[in-house]
Amino acid sequence: MEKIFVTYKIPEIGLKLLSKFNVEVNEEDRTLSKKEIIERAQDATALVTLLSDNIDAEIINALPRLKIIANYAVGFNNIDIEAAKAKGVIVTNTPDILTDASADLAMALLLATARRIVEADKFVRKGLFEGWKPELFLGIELNGKTLGIIGLGRIGKAVAKRAQAFGMKVIYHNRRPLTSEEEKNLDVEYRSLEQLLKESDFISLHVPLTSETYHLLSRSKLKLIKPSAVLINTSRGAVVDEEALIEFLQQGKIAAAGLDVYENEPEVPYALKELDNVVLLPHIGSATVETRNNMAVLVAKNILAVLEGKKPLTPVY
Repeated sequence: MEKIFVTYKIPEIGLKLLSKFNVEVNEEDRTLSKKEIIERAQDATALVTLLSDNIDAEIINALPRLKIIANYAVGFNNIDIEAAKAKGVIVTNTPDILTDASADLAMALLLATARRIVEADKFVRKGLFEGWKPELFLGIELNGKTLGIIGLGRIGKAVAKRAQAFGMKVIYHNRRPLTSEEEKNLDVEYRSLEQLLKESDFISLHVPLTSETYHLLSRSKLKLIKPSAVLINTSRGAVVDEEALIEFLQQGKIAAAGLDVYENEPEVPYALKELDNVVLLPHIGSATVETRNNMAVLVAKNILAVLEGKKPLTPVY
């Protein structure tokens, strides 16, 4: 019987689909080391991984029977794709099904930062609320403001639709602009990255982490953002120069930020935790019951397809 090793427990609905195989799950609430993954997956033909697992060439080459790495995520920057290709190991991810949950969370962060929700909540819990005051926790209205979306893929488009419902103008930057017809249908306008940063009242990041997007918002790019603007990042932490972002937030050069991801996860800089103008979340963009269950099902279906000699549903190459 073929063995499937799961580096961290995923929803049961997915595991049940794999019940005809020998499924071994890491039941501990921690990320396994490289050595542990190699030892426990030594005879596995399928490996289920999380973004927190660094599946490098050493791991891939140390697993002689491996046929598929099924990543429980849309992103796959945690896997050495070239090493997998070289060994003929299929890599799959879970695209599409995270779109609505991720877009909802981006809007939640946008609203929370705009209306200073977390600050106000802490204020009330500390017993400081003494009644209504004309200038108590003044925020920013969304209606009439400009949202700049960097990366207008599935999630970016879903965020655009939500933002437009709040009366926001949406501009975007992509590596390749959409056609004029697509822009018209989506009611969005293309901008260069530099112009988008200068023009936007809110900026939302929706790009994968690649060599091209690492520190896409570098110190020099962050300088272009106006002091009244808000930055939302639900993509990958390393897309932004985190050290520079902290400085700009401390100095009031950027008004606020809503972050679900960090440059060196799970490490969150203490300086970020000290800032009242930042909303911090623990990478929960896809964290809804529906989405996480659907991700588990897609992981299982990809494995079933490969182990039955069929093409995977969502290969990454």
